[in-house]
Amino acid sequence: MTPVYEDNHIIIVSKLSGEIVQSDKTGDVPLVEIVKKYLKEKYAKPGNVFLGVVHRLDRPVWGLVAFAKTSKALSRMNALFRTGDVQKTYWAIVQSYPENEAGELVHWLTRNEKQNKSYAHDHEVPGAKKAILNYKVIGRSDNYTLLEVQLMTGRHHQIRCQLAAMGCTIKGDLKYGAKRSNPDGSISLLSRKISFVHPVSKETICVEAPLPDDNLWHAFGM
Repeated sequence: MTPVYEDNHIIIVSKLSGEIVQSDKTGDVPLVEIVKKYLKEKYAKPGNVFLGVVHRLDRPVWGLVAFAKTSKALSRMNALFRTGDVQKTYWAIVQSYPENEAGELVHWLTRNEKQNKSYAHDHEVPGAKKAILNYKVIGRSDNYTLLEVQLMTGRHHQIRCQLAAMGCTIKGDLKYGAKRSNPDGSISLLSRKISFVHPVSKETICVEAPLPDDNLWHAFGM
C-alpha cells in the first residue's frame, strides 16, 4: 500500500491488487492492520491505534481506500458514503469496445453468497438491488478499451457485474467471463479517484491513485 493523503482525521491509501481491506477466512494480514502499523511507527504511538474502515475494495482491485483515524471522522465518513456524497471514479480495462462511447447502465443485481458473485437483471426481481453507473471511453489500444466509470450506487461487485452484462468484461476477471487471468492474479480495475467535502474541516478533498505498475495501464498514455 502507498499513503496518498493524510490529516488528523483521515488517511487514504492506494492498495495493491491482492491486499484485503479487512480480515477474511484466508488469515492473510489485512490492509487495516498494515495501515495501523504504519501509523504506529510513523508517530511512535505506544498504545493501540484507532483506525475505522469506511469502505472496501475487492481483493483483486487496485486503488484508493479511505480510513478514519478518529471515531468522529468514522461516523461522519460512513454517513457521506451512505448518502452518496463521496464521488468515486474507477478506471477499467475491458476486452471489448462498448456499443456507445458513453452511457448509463441500470440493472437490478442479485447476489449469490456461496459463489461470491452478483448477477445482473434488466428488470426488478425478488431480492435484487438497483445498481446504476455511468461510463465513458477514455482510451483504446489494439485489443482493449479503457473506461472511466462513475458509481452512482455501491453494490457487491457492481462494476465487474454491470460491465460484463454490457459485454465488456474486465481484463483478468475470470469470475465474470474474462478469457484468461492476469499473471499477477489482479483484475484490471482501479479505484482511480475519490472526492468529498471533508467531514471536519469542510474543505473539498480530491485524491487520485497512481496507475498500477503494469505496461498495459501505461500504454494508454494517461
